[in-house]
Amino acid sequence: MLPNTPVRPSSLRARREAVGVGSRDGSRWIPAWGLPGALGVLALCLAGGAAAAGTPPFGLDQVAERARQLASRPFEDPRGQVPRWLLDLSYDQWRQIRFRPEMAVWAERKLPFSLQFFHPGLFYDRRIVVHEIDASGVHPIPFSPERFDYGGNEFASRVPQDLGYAGFRLHYPIKRPDYQDEVIVFLGASYFRAVGRDLGFGLSARGLAIDTALPRGEEFPYFREFWIVRPAAGAREIVLFAVLDSERVTGAYRFVIAPGEQTRVDVSLRLFLREPVEKLGIAPLTSMFLRGENSLDDLHDFRPETHDSDGLLIASGTGEWIWRALDNPERLQLSSFALDNTRGFGLIQRDRDFDHYQDLEARPDLRPSVWVAPEGDWGSGRVELVQLPTRTDGNDNVVAYWVPAHASPPPGEPLSYAYRMTWYGDDPRWPPSGRAVSTLRDRGTHKDGWRFVVDFEGPALRALPADAVLQGVVTVGTAEGQGELIEQQVIPNGVTRGWRLVFQVRPSREPLELRAFLRRGEDVLTETWSYLLAP
Repeated sequence: MLPNTPVRPSSLRARREAVGVGSRDGSRWIPAWGLPGALGVLALCLAGGAAAAGTPPFGLDQVAERARQLASRPFEDPRGQVPRWLLDLSYDQWRQIRFRPEMAVWAERKLPFSLQFFHPGLFYDRRIVVHEIDASGVHPIPFSPERFDYGGNEFASRVPQDLGYAGFRLHYPIKRPDYQDEVIVFLGASYFRAVGRDLGFGLSARGLAIDTALPRGEEFPYFREFWIVRPAAGAREIVLFAVLDSERVTGAYRFVIAPGEQTRVDVSLRLFLREPVEKLGIAPLTSMFLRGENSLDDLHDFRPETHDSDGLLIASGTGEWIWRALDNPERLQLSSFALDNTRGFGLIQRDRDFDHYQDLEARPDLRPSVWVAPEGDWGSGRVELVQLPTRTDGNDNVVAYWVPAHASPPPGEPLSYAYRMTWYGDDPRWPPSGRAVSTLRDRGTHKDGWRFVVDFEGPALRALPADAVLQGVVTVGTAEGQGELIEQQVIPNGVTRGWRLVFQVRPSREPLELRAFLRRGEDVLTETWSYLLAP
């Protein structure tokens, strides 16, 4: 299963890939992998906090130089520096360890942002190095057990004074001005997740995916060091930098985070390869889908639907919008959407009706969607969707990412990307046309057949008269003989004021790709609905 961070007591998500480490030595903070060569010119980091005179401003170039130097040396796995007894904690023991809010970074300065930390232990067997950047230079943020409340645990005195942190979260007042809400979390491997104003936490993003769904197994890179720029009074966004490391890839990242009703995260990255990589996944998103309205399963669960996302949305360079309804397959499914210069993609929680979930604890109806919009021309490549079977909602089993057609730079040469991530509830821009809001299926009325019922909604569809004639354009399979379209019809939905496409297909013994959209005359009215029907 794909790892993920614990979100609630009922969801022990096995995200065992934690991050970085450092140790205290006299007046300087020295990362476990040594002094950061090119960053030394920044006087990283004197206890007095003053940067060397004439030092250029700290930025992505300095972090990229660190990543390039790392890539020129063999990989050193920093795991093993968290005491074994901390990794043997139970989930209940670990979640009793709480950061003390009054100890938050910048709390005493009354700044709009504040910074809190997570304690190593349980799944989190690597520690991160965290620095603050202010007008005077770059400063370490040292670990102290006194920053944490250990609850009913009796081992606080055993915690090493230089243990280090597992991750961190940023707080900002997105709901009311007198309270700082948790808005983004960096915890485990290269995972991070954010939330919009009226939403709860759900799916996660990652810094990079390497060889996902390949026979050799996936390689999980991790963020090992962070630099966070102290925000100004009244700031509405915050900037941070990170170094990513793994066996074959290093990377430098810049994040600009703007919390709000829709929380925006602008990402710029430069990757350096130690060794060739068969598949790089850019801007990966990771989510959970246990069951939906389209599921036919034997799970005994009172919840009609259980998922953090119900579809993959893609905007192609040609202007076509594609909606792939998610599923919980019986075996691993890998779908690929070849594109030139994609305009965006995202994992979407489109169904916002509480009655469809009946989950008062997790509130899937409030999970965020995430839209990834490339900055610049990403060229040729493909969006890949990986879906794994699962019997529980405690594991993320869905991942989507962009795979560039050409991603093999020579040693020392960076591979650069930039994109904007939006964490949101709904947005009429994505897509701007009619959207598929429901996918239902049964065995239909024909032998060996399947019936699909797809409901489309949207402002333009609602404006059509009930006697309008719409056509369903249904494509069955990618080659002749893969399947047969038996019948289809389009009817107005008088309840939702949308339009319903009903069609029946007879598949062959191979997985069957289905595509459908609605049009009126020559006018395309909807996105393209897509589905993979397993044999």
